[in-house]
Amino acid sequence: MTDQQGFADQQGYPEQPGFADQRGFAGGQSYPGGQMFPQRRPTHRPPSLRPGGRHRRDIPVSLSQDAPALVIAVPGAGTDLSAGSVGELLTIVRVDNPAVDVWGALMDAAPDHPDSVAGVLTALARSRPEGDGPVAVVIPLIVAPHPPLVRRLRAAIAASGVDAKVSGFINSNGMVAEALHIRLAEAGLARADRVRLFSIVTAADGIIVATVGGPDAVQASNVTSVMLAARLALPVFTASLDSTPSVGEVAMRLKEMGVHRIAVAPCIVGPEAAKSDLDSMTIGVEVAAPIGAHSNIAKLAAASYGHVLAKLEEAAEELERQQALELERQQALELERQQALELEQEQDEQP
Repeated sequence: MTDQQGFADQQGYPEQPGFADQRGFAGGQSYPGGQMFPQRRPTHRPPSLRPGGRHRRDIPVSLSQDAPALVIAVPGAGTDLSAGSVGELLTIVRVDNPAVDVWGALMDAAPDHPDSVAGVLTALARSRPEGDGPVAVVIPLIVAPHPPLVRRLRAAIAASGVDAKVSGFINSNGMVAEALHIRLAEAGLARADRVRLFSIVTAADGIIVATVGGPDAVQASNVTSVMLAARLALPVFTASLDSTPSVGEVAMRLKEMGVHRIAVAPCIVGPEAAKSDLDSMTIGVEVAAPIGAHSNIAKLAAASYGHVLAKLEEAAEELERQQALELERQQALELERQQALELEQEQDEQP
């Protein structure tokens, strides 16, 4: 999906005296056929009520007490939620969004474990006032579609009996590509800045974006690969760690294209990949670090949470509108009934 900002494509640049375009026609000079060069006019843009740019807030500064919590569901049963990349990521989300009640939950832990999805949701339901809305918004910690994992998550939520919404990352390709670029640069496998065209001796000349989640993850990550290729000006292809095409198959394709130094960019946060998945990257090429606790992942989690809040608000407003319309209809019917009774009484009183 594309975020439509509503900006017009006309910038309203003033005409420069003596300016000539690429075809040799000066500003204001007639084109063949007597037509004048069209003048661009400034386009009026209504003021936006929402801050723009990369640092806009997707979540309100303050939330009501019954606002749903943000639960980040971490794949695996033995991941430490208080340390490592997951603990750091949860800390970033909490610091950046102090109004949100942020929790971590283990997706594959036993239901009676306090850190399991069911355990966390049950604790939240007990500690929150009863209301009509969901107790939590649950976001799986994955950067690409992973149908089996999401099915497990939905089953865990259903088994808990707690009302919760599941949401994945939205419009994530660009931010994930940026995070992959940074991880490659940290490993000395790509330029850190695409504007400064300096060279790095250890830089790779072909990149494999490695995903977990089967064919769906590969297809969705193709857009990320295209964006990463645009950033690096290098050939970038997508491979799967648990499906096809494998990292080895894509590496052979790059070598056939004349690429000699290949690097793998793991398009994973970390916990969603099994040891066998990670082992499949060891084919004699250099491998960057997983995305891990990158700030872009925290931003995507917050944006997804804010998107669900907006949808809930829209649904509540629509419900109120429907209730108001129903009340008006009932009042109109009652008025008609009273008028009919009055008319009937008037007819009965006539001699």
